Amino acid sequence: MRIAFALLLAACWSVAQAAPATPPDESRQLLVMLRAPAAHDRPDAGYVGDYGSAPGHAARARTAKRLAAAHGLQLRTDWPMPALGVDCYVLEASSPEQAQGAVAELARDPRVESVQAMQAFEVLEGDNGGDPLYAAQPAAAAWKLRDLHAVTTGRGVTVAVIDSGVSASHPDLRGQVIESRDFVDDANAKRVVSEGHGTEVAGLIAARADNKLGIAGIAPDAKLLALRACWQDAANDRARCNTFTLAKALQFAIERRAQVVNMSLGGPNDVLLGRLINVAMQRGANVVAAVDPRAPGGGFPAAEPGVIAVAGSEARALPFRSFFAPADGLPTTLADGGWGLVNGNSFAAAQVSGLVALLRQVAPRLSPSRVGDALAAGPALGSAAVRPLPIDACAAVARAGPGCACGCRLADSRETPRH
Repeated sequence: MRIAFALLLAACWSVAQAAPATPPDESRQLLVMLRAPAAHDRPDAGYVGDYGSAPGHAARARTAKRLAAAHGLQLRTDWPMPALGVDCYVLEASSPEQAQGAVAELARDPRVESVQAMQAFEVLEGDNGGDPLYAAQPAAAAWKLRDLHAVTTGRGVTVAVIDSGVSASHPDLRGQVIESRDFVDDANAKRVVSEGHGTEVAGLIAARADNKLGIAGIAPDAKLLALRACWQDAANDRARCNTFTLAKALQFAIERRAQVVNMSLGGPNDVLLGRLINVAMQRGANVVAAVDPRAPGGGFPAAEPGVIAVAGSEARALPFRSFFAPADGLPTTLADGGWGLVNGNSFAAAQVSGLVALLRQVAPRLSPSRVGDALAAGPALGSAAVRPLPIDACAAVARAGPGCACGCRLADSRETPRH
């Protein structure tokens, strides 16, 4: 399905020059973290973009160069992570074997706060095969969006879309993207790159409503941070990301105080990204991630404690609490300015990010964990794996705080979480 759309993505890739000429070989790269002053100790706390002027940056860069030279590595680039109190350096070896050995050696160096291998991630769209015959926007009926939008539209909520590039000029997304950043190409950090997957995810979350065009997003009045951390891979037509690009985007989302962070992607368990996700949640953000159907345990970051994990099927039991949302035949915005159908867990997660934005509007002081509790209609997860929980969106909004949603039918039976 959507052969034309696949050709469109390839064209966008060529025209926008979205990825580096030679994609990075993550198997030969490693990340070295060096301690930096805590953000609250610095007069320039919260700096964005002018990282070269950070206190002690030059000294840490010299240390990184010495470490690289001592282990026969090349220093490629760096990026401060003030949320963790570190500067992160990308070093490259001549072979995967050398990179693995260097990780073990550098872990013993007292100058190194932490070190890990670079890891690869992919967005979790489906194969888009078959001929979906589902009604347009399944969530519109299943979640009673018209009723919900009379109560909440996501106004005042910022959602960080960590993905491939978002077409901010799409007629259904105009005015919805308040800031775009490119963390794949640091030299052109403020350019806007239009790519397929990120644009599709953005539309499901926050496409404009009542504009006589296309679709309505789950949270049409939410605003988006379009954070390009993934790039379209011409070889397999799937967007790729890595530890470093995702970490930079997460750091930015933390600095910009995004209330919701959408990560419609999956890969191996990653220590650096896990640390940043935990900081984001500690600072009040909900992180929503797609369950990886290929990973035995559901994949990372979906399995990270506290993350709102979303699957597109109820069939598979998982060892952590997860939620089910529609994932097949979803109409959404395309990078060429049109609309089309998409499939996959990526897009199930995007819809739940929009629903979380609705909850955050009606209950802005609700903690991230209590937002997850508001979504849950079933029992708490015990020691055994359980299937993804279906979402009753009207009940979730009622439980979150207003006490009235979808005709107030649920007001008498709700259990309202404490703020």
